[in-house]
Amino acid sequence: MYPTSLLQGIDVVRNKIKMFAQQKVTLPKGRHKIIILDEADSMTDGAQQALRRTMEIYSKTTRFALACNASDKIIEPIQSRCAVLRYTKLRDEQIMMRLLEVVERENLVTSNDGLEAIIFTAQGDMRQALNNLQSTNSGFGYINSENVFKVCDEPHPLLVKSMLEHCVNANIDEAYKIIEQLWALGYSPEDIIGNIFRVCKTFQMPEYLKLEFIKEIGYTHMKVAEGVNSLLQMAGLLGRLCSKTANLNSS
Repeated sequence: MYPTSLLQGIDVVRNKIKMFAQQKVTLPKGRHKIIILDEADSMTDGAQQALRRTMEIYSKTTRFALACNASDKIIEPIQSRCAVLRYTKLRDEQIMMRLLEVVERENLVTSNDGLEAIIFTAQGDMRQALNNLQSTNSGFGYINSENVFKVCDEPHPLLVKSMLEHCVNANIDEAYKIIEQLWALGYSPEDIIGNIFRVCKTFQMPEYLKLEFIKEIGYTHMKVAEGVNSLLQMAGLLGRLCSKTANLNSS
């Protein structure tokens, strides 16, 4: 198995990988040598071209497994020679089961809201969840929601939920106070809009209104990504959300 640091250059493919593929070994019938290339998307185009040729020549005796985060960075000739397996994000209950096992073995002091906060910040990534769990324990010795969000430096979802409640009630003044508070705390517009979307997905409201909210949040996210990321942009989002509620109530 070859890690990222060794895979970037073409020399590694031409020497180490090719030499291993050339080696003759006695294996049971139907068995092959296996080369696992981790973080293969960090390879240069030249190295990938060399790897493509090696895969082609030694396909009868050697199997190649490429692990990567962005498959679009793998050249098409290699992708066409592989069976592509895509893995989705883990479900919340899967992450929770693993976290409970780690907490029990490491004798960590946790609260229910702390583990929920870990899951919220992980976004389906088990490695991120374990990193956040370890960081919170190292920093505070107690894993609750407040400490988790301090370590991860994300807007607290309870604040965001309260803001959405005000928008559902068409109370823009109170909603703006919260967005102004988050802005004063130094959170980036990308973090704020991202958490608004994640909280909105599970927020209890009429389905039609939720769809309208998500559409406006997505539109604002696009504007923020384009560079229009001022507090006024955030305030405009709240105004549009409140107007959606007002229009629904009037109809």
